[in-house]
Amino acid sequence: MDVRGVVSFVAIAYLPAWLLTLPLWLTGEGLSWSWAPLVLFLMMFMPAVAALVVTKWISPQPKVLRGLGITNPGGIKKWWPYALIAWLGPPLVATLALMVGYLLGVYQADWTGFSGLAEQFGATVVGAEPETSPGMLALTQIAAVFGLGWLQVIPALGEELGWRGYLTQALLPLGQPGAFLTTGVLWGLWHAPVLILGYNYPTLPIVVAFIMMVCFCTLVGTLLGWLRLTSRSVWPAVIAHGFLNAAAGLGTVFSMAGHPVDNASTGLLGWSGWIVLALLILVLVMLGKLPVRFPAETSGISRGVTRRTRR
Repeated sequence: MDVRGVVSFVAIAYLPAWLLTLPLWLTGEGLSWSWAPLVLFLMMFMPAVAALVVTKWISPQPKVLRGLGITNPGGIKKWWPYALIAWLGPPLVATLALMVGYLLGVYQADWTGFSGLAEQFGATVVGAEPETSPGMLALTQIAAVFGLGWLQVIPALGEELGWRGYLTQALLPLGQPGAFLTTGVLWGLWHAPVLILGYNYPTLPIVVAFIMMVCFCTLVGTLLGWLRLTSRSVWPAVIAHGFLNAAAGLGTVFSMAGHPVDNASTGLLGWSGWIVLALLILVLVMLGKLPVRFPAETSGISRGVTRRTRR
């Protein structure tokens, strides 16, 4: 394993990202600061910067774009089916997680009346037409997840080039379970400065929020890592990450009025949603899709030449 490259990547991914959050602390406004969205946006690109710096200068690779999964053997024809899964899968999985939370009694849902969405929409959107039906509001929000969710792919690229494009690949000498676990822990802890400010788990003690984020990132990171390795491209993982972010608001869409969504117990961020993520991982294992089997290398006719089988 390239220890020098991995350590350098972690340092470069962490330090500039954490320094970017300093204004959130210095202003005293935290995540409510007007420039906070820009800070979070820039923070998401630091893993990509780290991956490019490491593969270009610290531990140079002969083919940087290929190594990070930006390009791949066979091009888009090889990975477009996984991109389709990455696009449609996250919103569907997020909805399934809400259903599990509903069945377990930790999520109060209004599946057809959308009263929680109507309550929030009327309270937060300036100039909203009072005659707009809750159903139309819900349809608009769901359409935005599947359509405008593509905008979320842009910042997701910044994270995925680092975590899956570089780090998961670099940690493969630990074995795929070890690579997924280590990447998930590092990815979760990378969120530390904003977690302390109440990001994702504002109602929980800091230590518990850290544990929750690490668990979530490890489970989701395993699925994203599977997409990265099985497609031999980073793009399906990028798309899936973007639509996971886009689907985060579905909890509000189907919620019941008077019952705020609690991320600690509801949705993919909550423990009830982890059941769905764990089951997906189990299904991949049972189907023989995880760990990913790479094409075998056999000795070529000429000395020193290897040939990859297509099986």
